[in-house]
Amino acid sequence: MPRPSKPLISRASAVAASIDIIDTDGLDAFSLPRLAQHLGVRAPSLYHHFSDKSEILSAVARQIAGAGSIPRRKPGPDWPEYFVSIALNFRQSILRHRNAAPILLQYLPRDLLLGTYEETARFLEASGVPARLHVQILDGMERLSLGAALTEAMRGPSTRKTIFPNVDSESQPTLARALAENELTSKKLYEEMVRSFLYGVMRDEVSADAKSA
Repeated sequence: MPRPSKPLISRASAVAASIDIIDTDGLDAFSLPRLAQHLGVRAPSLYHHFSDKSEILSAVARQIAGAGSIPRRKPGPDWPEYFVSIALNFRQSILRHRNAAPILLQYLPRDLLLGTYEETARFLEASGVPARLHVQILDGMERLSLGAALTEAMRGPSTRKTIFPNVDSESQPTLARALAENELTSKKLYEEMVRSFLYGVMRDEVSADAKSA
């Protein structure tokens, strides 16, 4: 497809406009002609910055997932709280753009949630975490927090009592009772899930060391 001789838009403006369309009208409404119309240009202008629709959606995924800030924290025994903060910031970024959840599932690069793996591994090392646990922690954090945040985004908002939807108290009395007793919001459940995983890794390590001593 021929391209205009001079770019009429920036890559950043195209990504921002794509997110705006998806947030407002849903993923099904997104197309290159719709994006070009939104930006007030012709479709060929988009090809100054993107080779095709997939490249635009990949940039959208990177923009949304990378919007969460990476907190500053000194290495130490409370290192799991650093990862809890990262996971919460990531969740907040994802839930701002629920309609984009399917894009994130397909296009999200692995290097966005935790920053560079080398820097994070150094943080764990400086915190006294054995190197043999680093991959378990980094991979587990990504799988757990990404999966939970994206699943929540695709399900839509819920309250403490509707985390499991359509529960019938007569046919599902035990689950209904559990929901009635639940005091944790979706955000708090997510936070405690991540925290339980991280502290659980260290408890298992201490237990294994004790058994081998």
